[in-house]
Amino acid sequence: MTAPIEATWPDRDAAAALLDELLRRRLNEAGVAFLDGALAKLAAGVDSTGFGVQLSAASRHARGPLFDADGDASLERLEALSDLWTPRYWTLLDALRVRLILGRGDLAELEAEQALEEAFRYADEGELCALLRALPLLPGRERFAWRATEGCRTNMVTVFCAVVCDSPLPVGTFDDVAWKQALLKCLFVGAPMWRVRGIDQRLDGDLTRMALDYVDERRSAHRVVPRELWILLGSDPGERGLASLEVECQVEDPLARSAVYLALARAGQAERLAELEEADPGAARFLEVARAAARAVEGVPSGTWGELEALGATSRSKGSLGPDEVRQGS
Repeated sequence: MTAPIEATWPDRDAAAALLDELLRRRLNEAGVAFLDGALAKLAAGVDSTGFGVQLSAASRHARGPLFDADGDASLERLEALSDLWTPRYWTLLDALRVRLILGRGDLAELEAEQALEEAFRYADEGELCALLRALPLLPGRERFAWRATEGCRTNMVTVFCAVVCDSPLPVGTFDDVAWKQALLKCLFVGAPMWRVRGIDQRLDGDLTRMALDYVDERRSAHRVVPRELWILLGSDPGERGLASLEVECQVEDPLARSAVYLALARAGQAERLAELEEADPGAARFLEVARAAARAVEGVPSGTWGELEALGATSRSKGSLGPDEVRQGS
């Protein structure tokens, strides 16, 4: 069993200031006017209905992703607030709504708690995402722990990701059962497990066993094994894990094989990687990712799978992989 780790939570005031600066660059004139007006109303105090109205009205002023590309200085400054949190995959509307939530001056008080509960109760999908993304920034976030758990039960992938991905909430607050259920559900709903923060800190033998049991179930049903499942083998997959990886080395999907190479790198299997490179020259680009990560001080982090998915996307855009080769299990 594993317990929640001591997470580094992003500073609320710093996040609000950086989001404010970013929004004023990204929103048009009408959007900035809405932001200023809404923040003034929230600072003066609104009831639960007025709060919900502002969150809903934000949808008229923000479209598209928050960040268009990597390397944005604002993103780097936001990510510096915590190594377990990032708004990298937020939409512009997510950011606007989170900024409005942080604009309340009574976030530590019962009135704000009641207003947030009311907002959760009547929220649409997009509003739910923003409310859940805001939880790590709130004082007394334990008051809303059950809301985070509820978010994990949904079949709406966007809402599930708003709780589980890019946030210190799961690794820092979920108990052992909730933590493992969240990771396994990533496989069921197709959520990007590599964006779950803190996997390496809370990985244990029981979770690895559960992952391998799932592999056996998928293979018995003649179904594809989700590539990201191998993240859960960590640095010590054991004999059963290594044997399962060997089976996966024989599949036709080059991205599935490359995920195996990353898992082998995490397990320190340098000799086997060399053998595979000789037998599978087409996988050289993926093996290089694995080797580069293996040379890192702390081995191959779970987030390396993000690099793998990026390489896969590049291969698909160039037409080097067919649709059957890049499919992921449902």
